[in-house]
Amino acid sequence: MFSCVPADRVARSEAWTCSCCQPQLQTASRRIGMDLSRRGFMAGASASLVSLGLVRPVGAQSSSSRPAPPLAFGNFLLFDGKSNVLRGGLRLLVEGNRIKQIVSGDPAPPEGTRMIDCGGRVLMPGLIDAHWHTMFAALPIPVLFSADVGYIFLAASAEAERTLMRGFTTIRDLGGPSFALKQAIDEGLVTGPRIYPSGAMITTTGGHGDMRPLSDLPRIPGGPLSHLEQTGGANIADNADEARLRVREQLLQGASQIKLVGGGGVASPRTTLDMFTFSEEELRAGVQAAADRNTYVAVHAYPPAAIRRAVAAGAQCIEHGHLMDEATAGLMADKGIWLSTQPFIDEGDMPPLTGQSRINLLQVIAGTDNVYRLAKDHRIKTAFGTDLLFSNALTGRQGRLLTHLTRWYGNAEILTMATSGNAELLAMSGPRNPYPGKLGAIEEGALADLLVIDGNPIDDIGLVADPDKNLMVIMKDGRLYKNTLPG
Repeated sequence: MFSCVPADRVARSEAWTCSCCQPQLQTASRRIGMDLSRRGFMAGASASLVSLGLVRPVGAQSSSSRPAPPLAFGNFLLFDGKSNVLRGGLRLLVEGNRIKQIVSGDPAPPEGTRMIDCGGRVLMPGLIDAHWHTMFAALPIPVLFSADVGYIFLAASAEAERTLMRGFTTIRDLGGPSFALKQAIDEGLVTGPRIYPSGAMITTTGGHGDMRPLSDLPRIPGGPLSHLEQTGGANIADNADEARLRVREQLLQGASQIKLVGGGGVASPRTTLDMFTFSEEELRAGVQAAADRNTYVAVHAYPPAAIRRAVAAGAQCIEHGHLMDEATAGLMADKGIWLSTQPFIDEGDMPPLTGQSRINLLQVIAGTDNVYRLAKDHRIKTAFGTDLLFSNALTGRQGRLLTHLTRWYGNAEILTMATSGNAELLAMSGPRNPYPGKLGAIEEGALADLLVIDGNPIDDIGLVADPDKNLMVIMKDGRLYKNTLPG
């Protein structure tokens, strides 16, 4: 397309006028315009230009480009993501985006290998946050409701880079229109972690995540979508058929797993934590729609009754669960259901809240100790997530929340949970996994996501709370994003 345009002028973004191309340019402009209005600046601009052949994604290699030379790490202590014992005397070789080799001693590396001396520091897998909101983490609610969608995407892009630079090389997004940002990160257009997207959280009228203004009521089944739904923040479903439809829509857009809302939530001031949203039949319809695409459903639920309803409907992961009781914990353990929860210990872990939202938060904080005790006692498969929202000051506490877990776990257990443990949960997306390969572990053949820490986090987990100071190397997918090691 547009073969009459000199390539050097395209590269320099120079304007041109050509009668033979004007109709195509007008069509292209309309297509780009539609994408911009629907998916925001980043999604429309990058996806449309790439699809039209006007530009090649930054991450794409031409036939003449050369692969990056191998990287060899030496002089480190290894935390492999599983063992609580550090190993030394090893050399690790990265080729492409994989860990090619881990060997003892000091063998000669392949010719052309770049050597990195870790100076006796700890090398470990990249951290994984199992409950993150890429689009909503850093902006206050009033801005999210009033700002241009292009600004929201740009702000999310900036926060995604900060997320990676905190050592979180992978996140599981549990609600929000993160598909375009994920694509831009994967193609190398912007910097950020791997994203396992859920797409819009699916809720009911009046459920957690239904942040529509009251002027949007009454909702007409089958009627026009609200602005909230059009932007992909949340989808409303009020019967089994709608739940099935909304799940399929998220999967169509590339969701790796689905999030259904089973009850009230902290950030939704018109809800209470004890309420139900979906019936068991409606939940089961959503679970089945996800299972038909060979992936799973995570259900947002706090109290025992909501958790048990989700489990009965076939959900394989419960988000939060802070009001759980003994019997429900036993049920989850017996059925092998995952618990993805967050160590909220005081109001400093959330932006200032008032009214019902603050009441809900205080109930969550009061239940934090109980949910972790039950998870440990019953050996429930437990994932670490932060669920930090609506504040770019709070997002900087992502590593700090990991240190909160010392109330219930040893440091090695915490690091395992945030690496290989969380990776096991991510792998449940099966063929919908956007990053096939081993994550959360340092082993041969694994994806090359790794950190070098100035200190021993098994002795001092607080090191991860100050990434600017203590993370010397950050690598994702075999690419160095930070290296402050001497030499």
